[in-house]
Amino acid sequence: MAQSNCTQVTEFSLAGFTEDPVTQVNLFLLFLLTYLVTMLGNLDIIILIRASPHLHSPMYYFLGNLAFVDLCSSTFVTPKMLVDLMSEKKNIAYAGCVTQLFLFDLLGISESFLLASMAYDRYVAICHPLLYPLVLSPKRCFQLVAGSYLMGLTNGVGQTISMSTLSFCSSSTIDLFFCDIAPLISLSTSDTTLSHIILTTAASLFGVSCILVILLSYAAIITTILSINSAEGKRKAFSTCTSHLIVVSILYGASFFTYLNPSSESSRGADKWAVVLYTVVTPMLNPLIYSLRNKEVKEALRKLMTSK
Repeated sequence: MAQSNCTQVTEFSLAGFTEDPVTQVNLFLLFLLTYLVTMLGNLDIIILIRASPHLHSPMYYFLGNLAFVDLCSSTFVTPKMLVDLMSEKKNIAYAGCVTQLFLFDLLGISESFLLASMAYDRYVAICHPLLYPLVLSPKRCFQLVAGSYLMGLTNGVGQTISMSTLSFCSSSTIDLFFCDIAPLISLSTSDTTLSHIILTTAASLFGVSCILVILLSYAAIITTILSINSAEGKRKAFSTCTSHLIVVSILYGASFFTYLNPSSESSRGADKWAVVLYTVVTPMLNPLIYSLRNKEVKEALRKLMTSK
């Protein structure tokens, strides 16, 4: 439909969480602490992997890139949210919204493909241990990581193109604490057919493919573990996967709740907290989960601390 009388907005207003000043201060302190832990935890993981020769393996190569993605994704969302919690006006320029959307979608899909690569890594390590050095060679690992970022870049460009086709006339308030394509589509006053097609295609090609790789990998892993005779062997094999399984469960659980749960007035508050879980909390939990449940990481950290 033609939007002849439409004046394109130059900035958006972010709804945030609440208008109550006391709650805003409490949320500011909570999210500030979360952000600091996220930064320190992921930086520690990256430094530890680079400084410890025995962590120079495919699994930790993927983990280091996952920490880098978490570091970046948290930085592109949380600082703006902290500023808005202490500000009366929670505005973001149109160009800033496009940039945030592009980076969030780039890093989100990159993380999904990295998690799929990590699942494939565990599959080869447990199901085909003799072929592990050949299949997960340095060249192959680089290709998997580069492919993850390339898929993320493709998604980021696609969602940015999607936003560029939208017009916003009657309202400029995004019912979230950052720019995401789903609420922008809901806010648009123009035809959103192309945007829905791009969003659905991206979810089908990228999201479903990553989930399929993870499910098939763990189906094969579980089958192999069950065929191991000794209880100790089963425990050791499964222990190498638990950290990854926890991270995948938290990330995809929150994502499914947000994007597959029918939105309504009563569910918007829960939707926002689900978004907080995978945009703010998950980047903080990932390094904690991998460091607390991984003996090799804890041993490398102990050696690094004692060497100083």
